[in-house]
Amino acid sequence: MSAALHDPALAGPLYQQLADQYRHAIASGSLGPGSRMPSVRVLMARHHVSLSTALQACRSLESEGLLEARPRLGYFVQRGRARSLPPAREPQIGPPDPARYVGIHERISGLLARGLASQVGVNLAGAVAHPSLYPTRALALHGQRVLRQPEQLAVPPPADGFLPLREGLARLALEAQMVLRPDELLVTHGATEALALALRAVTQPGDVVAVESPSYFGVLQILEAQGLRALEIPTSPATGLSVEALALAVAAEPALRAVVVVPNLQNPLGALMPDAAKQALVQLASQHDLALIEDGSYAPLTDAPQRALKSWDREGRVIHCASMHKILAPGLRLGWMSAGRWQDRVRMLKYAQSRPNELLGQAMVAGFLAAGQMPRHLRELRRRLAPQRQQMAEALAAELPEGTRLTLPAGGLALWLELPPGLSSLRLFDAALREGLRLSPGAMFSNDERFDGFLRINCGQPMEPAQRDAVRTLGRLCRQQLDAA
Repeated sequence: MSAALHDPALAGPLYQQLADQYRHAIASGSLGPGSRMPSVRVLMARHHVSLSTALQACRSLESEGLLEARPRLGYFVQRGRARSLPPAREPQIGPPDPARYVGIHERISGLLARGLASQVGVNLAGAVAHPSLYPTRALALHGQRVLRQPEQLAVPPPADGFLPLREGLARLALEAQMVLRPDELLVTHGATEALALALRAVTQPGDVVAVESPSYFGVLQILEAQGLRALEIPTSPATGLSVEALALAVAAEPALRAVVVVPNLQNPLGALMPDAAKQALVQLASQHDLALIEDGSYAPLTDAPQRALKSWDREGRVIHCASMHKILAPGLRLGWMSAGRWQDRVRMLKYAQSRPNELLGQAMVAGFLAAGQMPRHLRELRRRLAPQRQQMAEALAAELPEGTRLTLPAGGLALWLELPPGLSSLRLFDAALREGLRLSPGAMFSNDERFDGFLRINCGQPMEPAQRDAVRTLGRLCRQQLDAA
C-alpha cells in the first residue's frame, strides 16, 4: 500500500488521505483484527510524509475506534470487530407495479404523532446528528455580526435569496463538480420546499412520478398533496436506483413525467449510485424527455466526494435540490435549488407560495461559507460520524436475532436494517414506545407498507450507555415478537 498522497484529485489534508487508505485496508480485511499497523517511521518512508502527518493519521484512526495504541509497541487494529451482519438483499428487477395515487399522509401523521406524544428516553428514529456535532457557536458569531448592522434587516431580502449566500452555495456546489452561477440558484425553506417546487414546475395533477423504493416518506407526502401518482422503482441498498428497472417503467408508463432520486446517500438506504449509473440515468432522461429531480441533501456526508447528477446535465433537465438541515444547522430550515430550464418557473412558484426566506439565517450561513469554515466542519462531521455508524452496526449485530441484515453505508446519519422474517416494524414501533424507545418503521418508506420488515436506525448520536441499552431493548423486543409468532 504505497499510493501517492500528493495527488490534487484526492480530497482533504495529507493525514486524512493517509488515514483513508488504512481505513479501507481495515474495512476490506487486508489489515485484520489484532494486526499491527505499520510503524510511524514506516508510514513516513512508504508514503513520503512527515512525522506529524503519520502521527495525525494514526490518531485519527484511533479516535474512530479502528486502532488501539499499545505502549512501546505501536498501533494495532482493534479486536472484537469480527461479528457483522450480512448485507441486505438486493431487490428483484422486473416490470413495475402500476402507478398509484399516494395515500400515506394519514398513516405517517399518525405514527409521527404517536411517537412525539410518548415519553422516550432514546430516539433511534431520526436522521440528524447530535447537537454537539453542529457549529452552533460559529454560526451565532456570524449572526451577531449581522445584528451589529441592523440596517440590513430593514431592507426586504432579494427574491432569489441573499446574494452572498448564493455565491457561497455556488462554491460549495463545486465539491460535487457542479458549475453553477449564483443567478442559477434559488434559496428555499429547506429541501422539502425545493422538492415541492420542482414537482409543481414539471408536472400536472394525475401525472406519474418515478420514486425510489424505499423512498423518503416526505417525498411521498408531497406527491399526495399535489395529486400525483407514484411509480416505485426497485432500489439497491448498495448501488441505489436501478436504471434497468426505470427503463422498463418508462416503456410501460406513458404518463411518466419525472424521476425523484437521491443518488448520493439515498434516504433511507444510504446507497451510492456508481458514476456509470448516474450517467446512464441522465442519458435515459434525455432520451425520454423526463425531468430529473435530484436531492443532494446528504451528499456532503459521504466519506469520499461524489459527483452530482447535475454535473452531467447539458440540457437543463436536472433540478438539483439541497439543504443545510442535515449538514450544518437543523434549526434554520435553509435549502436551495438549481432548476435548469425550469428556473424561471420555480422562481415564480416560490414567490407566489412563500416569498423570500428571512434574511438573518441566510446571512449567518453566508458568513460561515465566506469565512471558509464549511470544509473543515464537514471533515470533522464525517470523521465523528464514521465511528458512530460502525459502533451502532456492531451493537445491532451483537443484540439482534439471527437473520438480521444490514449494508453499512459509506457515510450519512442512518442505517437501513432488514429484520428476520416474521417481524413487523409497525408492531415493534408500538412495543418500543412502551419501553421509552422511538423507532422509524420501514413501512413509512413506501406507499403500500411493503417495507414493514425493515427499520431505519439513527446513528447520528454518540454510542453512549443509553444508546447501547436501547439496542439491547430492541433486540429483546425482536425476540419476543418472534417467540409469539
